[in-house]
Amino acid sequence: MTHRHAWRVSALALALFAALPVRAALFEDEDARKAILDLRGRVSQGEDQRTQLAATVKQLSEQIQQLQRSLLDLNNQNEQLRSELARLRGQDEQMLRDLSEVQRKQKDIAQGVDDRMRRLEPQPVSLDGRDFTADPDEKRAHDEAMAALRAGEFERASSQMQAFLKRYPASGYVQSVRYWLGNAQYGQRQYKDAIATFRGFVTAAPDHLRAPEALLALANCQAELKDNKSAKRTLEELLKAYPKSEAAQAGRERLLALK
Repeated sequence: MTHRHAWRVSALALALFAALPVRAALFEDEDARKAILDLRGRVSQGEDQRTQLAATVKQLSEQIQQLQRSLLDLNNQNEQLRSELARLRGQDEQMLRDLSEVQRKQKDIAQGVDDRMRRLEPQPVSLDGRDFTADPDEKRAHDEAMAALRAGEFERASSQMQAFLKRYPASGYVQSVRYWLGNAQYGQRQYKDAIATFRGFVTAAPDHLRAPEALLALANCQAELKDNKSAKRTLEELLKAYPKSEAAQAGRERLLALK
């Protein structure tokens, strides 16, 4: 190798040696740059993620608020429903009370109607061995007249009995009322009226349970009028028509007294 060639080799080696640190530095800057770029990318990606996360959080927050508002609305609706149910329950209870009151009144009305109907319906009566039916007013009129007679109020009893005979001429009470009218007239010493009443009674109902008593009372009226002759004929009629009656026994004693 010549001296000149050796120098060239040495210069080249020196140049290569001098260039080695520069290339190493260049490699180090590139790695740093890549690392920075990578870091920037990661940071940028993290910011994007934070942005997305913030958007998601915001969206979730809005949804939660909306849900809270919905829950509040539902709660208000529930309260309204409870109030409405309570009102309806109160109405139902009031309606039940009203219905119960209406039913009670209907029952009272029905009972009142039944009572009035019963008061208007003919009632069975058994009097002096005879069975018949009488209207409530009819029965009441008879009972009031008899109550006056029992109380010794002969004038009032006579008036009520005469009114009864005019108002209820076909009543089952008629014959009994005639008999007791004669007694009321006798109690007032209206002997002629009593005689007519007793005679009409016996003529109309000779088979009546009280017919013998009517003849005896008729004879007593005649005796009170000093008409002993008529009284004797009436007593003889009594003994002939009803010989086994209690009135006939009293009539025999009365007949002996008149003789």
